[in-house]
Amino acid sequence: MSNVIPLKAPGSQVSIDQQCTALIGNFSQHRRVQGDVFWLKENAELLNILECTGMSLSESQMLPMISFYNRIEDQICFFQQYYRFILSICLDLEDLGLAGGKGEDIANWVAREGLAEAELSDLQRAEAHRLMQRRGINGVVDSTALEQRLRKFIGRSGTFALPNRKAAYELTHIVFYLSEYGRVDPELDQNALLSLEYAGLLAYLDQNSDLLAEVCIALHYAGQQPPVVWMTWIARQTAGFVIADGNSGQRSDAYHDYFVCNWLMAATRRPYFTQQVPRGPMQVRQSATQTGSLRQMSQMLFELHNHRSADWPLMRQHLQSELSQEAHDILTAAESSTDNFESFFAGFARVGVKLD
Repeated sequence: MSNVIPLKAPGSQVSIDQQCTALIGNFSQHRRVQGDVFWLKENAELLNILECTGMSLSESQMLPMISFYNRIEDQICFFQQYYRFILSICLDLEDLGLAGGKGEDIANWVAREGLAEAELSDLQRAEAHRLMQRRGINGVVDSTALEQRLRKFIGRSGTFALPNRKAAYELTHIVFYLSEYGRVDPELDQNALLSLEYAGLLAYLDQNSDLLAEVCIALHYAGQQPPVVWMTWIARQTAGFVIADGNSGQRSDAYHDYFVCNWLMAATRRPYFTQQVPRGPMQVRQSATQTGSLRQMSQMLFELHNHRSADWPLMRQHLQSELSQEAHDILTAAESSTDNFESFFAGFARVGVKLD
């Protein structure tokens, strides 16, 4: 059985600098084989969060990453399929304080090779464009048309009233790129803001703190105040992460949830990464998980067939009377979190949708 590391008392909490040092050491040295795709993904995510929340690190804090940085040209030339991860790591290390100027040369190489144009996905093309733009390089043929397509996608609010995690994560990432991770106003219109609200409602109903945290970050970057109900719940989830000894051999854990919840806390000037991080292998666990009401609601609506209604006041009584108490409480909190629950439910109910 793995050992759970207890939280320190408030008076003896380590500094955020110490926490970041431990996180970088842990994720770069103790979880994956350095350079494999999962290692690239996890370290790119961690460094991106530290960079976009304004951290400044010493070279000694980034020491575990220096060997990778020193041979990063060989890495990206051979593993071109992972160029976005590798370029992101390079840029973030430099922007966090690592001496070196490889980022501009590598971004220029990516542009010359046309790697962004080899992407089928507009989302991945937008990510590549944003990375190269960090060094003033345009690697996309028609970035204006690309942005128009992205805005058209996020402006179709009905898409996000239906359970579709892939679309919801694409929505949040588009806002991250348009806002340059909080550096500029993404200038979202009301439809796009409504899309975020609908995606957040579904995430809350599903008790998916990973997705809901991303939605709240996107709202924050768009200059909006995320609903208090959502933020309060995510703060509880963030405080409840448990850092455990990672020697159990378990590979899958709640690291991404841990990352984005703490990212939200940092972005909104709340305490973040408060659980002590060991200098060695670790696993991240959620101390308490709760089954949401989304699946029960969907099944109940599906079984109503032609008796289903898009009228939320009419359907509220039927749904709430059949849900478990836990699911009922979640639904009630979700409804109270926004003024747009009725319009969300009208799309979620899918009334009158049929093949001609």
